[in-house]
Amino acid sequence: MLSPLRPPAWVCSSCLRHLRQKGVRRSLATAAAVHVGSNAIPQTPDLNRSKPVTSQDDRNLREIFDSESFWREFSKPSFSKRLGPEVGLCQNRYLTTSEGFEAFAQSTLERCRKIVNKVLDASAVEEYRSIARDLDRLSDLLCRVIDLTDFVRSTHPDPKFQTAATNAYALMFEYMNVLNTTTGLKEQLQNAAQNPEVLSSWSEEERIVVQILMKDFSRSAIDLPQRERQSFVRLSNTVSHLGSKFLDEMEPAISELTFESSRLKGVPPNMLKEHTNAFGRIVVPTMSAISASALRYAEDDSVRKEIYLANHTASKSQIQVLEKLLYHRAKLANLSSYPSFSSMTLADKMAKSPQAVNRFLKALWTDNFPRVQEDLDLMRTLKALHRQAEIPIVDNPPPIMLKAWERDYYRHRLSHVLRRAPTPTRRPDFLPAFFSLGTVMQGLSRLFTRLYGVRFAPRGTDPGETWNHSVRRLDVIDESEGHIAVVYCDLFARPGKSPNPAHFTLRCSRLIPSHEISEVASSSNPLVSRLPPHQAANDGMATSLPDSSGSCYQLPTIALICDFTPPSNPLHPTLLSFREVQTLFHEMGHAVHSILGRTQLQNVSGTRCATDFAELPSVLMEYFAADQSVLKLFARHWETDAPLPYEMVEENLKAERAGAAAETGHQIVLAMLDQAYHSAAPLGLPEGNFDSTKVWHEVSMRYGCGAEPRGTNWQGFFGHLVGYGGVYYSYLFDRAIAGKVWEGVFGSGSKGKLVRGERGDGGAVSREAGEKFRSEVLKWGGGRDGWKCVAGVLGEADLEEGGEKAMEKVGKWGVGS
Repeated sequence: MLSPLRPPAWVCSSCLRHLRQKGVRRSLATAAAVHVGSNAIPQTPDLNRSKPVTSQDDRNLREIFDSESFWREFSKPSFSKRLGPEVGLCQNRYLTTSEGFEAFAQSTLERCRKIVNKVLDASAVEEYRSIARDLDRLSDLLCRVIDLTDFVRSTHPDPKFQTAATNAYALMFEYMNVLNTTTGLKEQLQNAAQNPEVLSSWSEEERIVVQILMKDFSRSAIDLPQRERQSFVRLSNTVSHLGSKFLDEMEPAISELTFESSRLKGVPPNMLKEHTNAFGRIVVPTMSAISASALRYAEDDSVRKEIYLANHTASKSQIQVLEKLLYHRAKLANLSSYPSFSSMTLADKMAKSPQAVNRFLKALWTDNFPRVQEDLDLMRTLKALHRQAEIPIVDNPPPIMLKAWERDYYRHRLSHVLRRAPTPTRRPDFLPAFFSLGTVMQGLSRLFTRLYGVRFAPRGTDPGETWNHSVRRLDVIDESEGHIAVVYCDLFARPGKSPNPAHFTLRCSRLIPSHEISEVASSSNPLVSRLPPHQAANDGMATSLPDSSGSCYQLPTIALICDFTPPSNPLHPTLLSFREVQTLFHEMGHAVHSILGRTQLQNVSGTRCATDFAELPSVLMEYFAADQSVLKLFARHWETDAPLPYEMVEENLKAERAGAAAETGHQIVLAMLDQAYHSAAPLGLPEGNFDSTKVWHEVSMRYGCGAEPRGTNWQGFFGHLVGYGGVYYSYLFDRAIAGKVWEGVFGSGSKGKLVRGERGDGGAVSREAGEKFRSEVLKWGGGRDGWKCVAGVLGEADLEEGGEKAMEKVGKWGVGS
């Protein structure tokens, strides 16, 4: 029924143990008034938007990330705050201690039950008119707990908080199971939707939310007879269990390999040292960083072959779990009246059908294939030169073939050749010297100011507000609307912290109408005695000020997680590699979607959109990260303040693109494999007879760079099948759209300006281009069909209705080089 969880952030398979929702928000003017009363906790002061403060914020933004001593002083709470009560985690007043999670969950459940009763009792037209917003509010209350507890249990360093958050999370899901059997909720929603008077009164947002909720109801099998519904629940539990088992127990057939150190020539010595046993031999775990490194660097071809075969061969039990998962997913879809799991999953995506996805993928493969051949020809040439250096030249030599375990090795060599010989400006540490973490954050703020009129304002945190002293808080300030969002930046590595970058939505944007605020003010809510009613209505977390009608917005609250290495010298800043800069820009793309998602209802706010549309803003941001006019905004040497010589970035990009088409080809293969696995095929055979390995080899042979070695079954390590079953094409799809938006809206940035012979910085820092992307894409969240967003921003009306031809057209755009 109500479905607060959405697909997780796009991360590698090892990160998919926690499905993370990507919800989001809206915005309005802010700053919180201090509640008058002896127990009042000091609120956020009104944020002055004058130029001096803006300049000061800009300077402080760099310093709080680059200088630990500055941050300690900046974030030091005032004397009155040190004496006062803690504000609670992310300002949630329930969460001043770990025990507060239970109170938070119980208070939320009480409010949920009142809404459910209200919906079930509705009979008058006026009552039916409010059902869309009532159910959206119910979903929001569930998400308030689930989003925050999911984040805390995976990120908070305190085991007590983790345990308490896990318990609250489980409690909310238990209640959701109750809702999923409450047939009256769907019946009332249908009654409302079938009433012409009610339907005509709903806004476009309300209609879209109703469509989402009806689909969620259908997916929960609430319409099925009792026996079939019980089967649906059992199958759902089986699928969930098998998915977790596939991820948690992922293992290769051979867990480790052992080599004489002399055979691993070329692998970084520090890695070899870490894996040397008592007998001086190198122990290489099959699934590890050193095995991946050996495939790129080891000069001994036989070593690379042995490692490749091992880390492309999953255990027999792992393959059995996968094939059971695919079978039960197909059975679940069939019970829900869909021909395949992919058909069921794609029904509410931009693609709509497996046929459309396959047309996109085949068009993309056709566009990419010539560049794949160019990449392979270059790598084969390198191999030929390599062989000539090792063996005598003979007449009529056999054609050079590139084996599976040679691709990474020669791609790395090609990249190395393109980087040319080391010079003082080509040392590995040269580029990072221009990318201190503080300057990159400063650059992001300056970029968003130019594009969208929003900036970051550093703010010291209150006692109990964050989960670690290294977490920085940024308030997002709109030049006309004031405070519109809160971003908590947890960017530094620490023991026990996940290394995977991620964007969490801790609270979505949503309009809190005046009657809800009045309801809280007259209730027994314990927060009312300490907070203004409009803030108590949001559990103490950030809100806008009430408008003339008495309504306000709950502001999006976001956690941005990275794992950047702190400097060894405390007087030096953290320096980022160019790849880390791209990562930070990517994650900030999700954040800006959350911040600028302008909807009144949380079900469609920000990143709560179709899975195959959600990556567009973040992928687009990667183009900005490499644009000269954007880098000119901030990239300066941390010691000398010298500007970044852009030719070094160009050289780095050229080297990164070496073999990029072949990598895109590999992603197409995986997307094709995903569709094949989630077709009707697994159900067309008795359980246990579907051969996933045969399908893997057939798809690889047809669409890949060549045959995979016999006996391998890499699909056992395809972790994205769990979180992205049926929708793995999404990232490629959004890459294609992002490339077209970069070219068509932002004029390909500085590169496009040079091609056109124009002066100035180019479209990458153009307010006109930024406002167009904001008004056609970002502000809608999921409140507008993705195809309409794409058609609007690109000015291509033929895309507006989507369909198979539109999917094929996007595939023909390609994904760039």
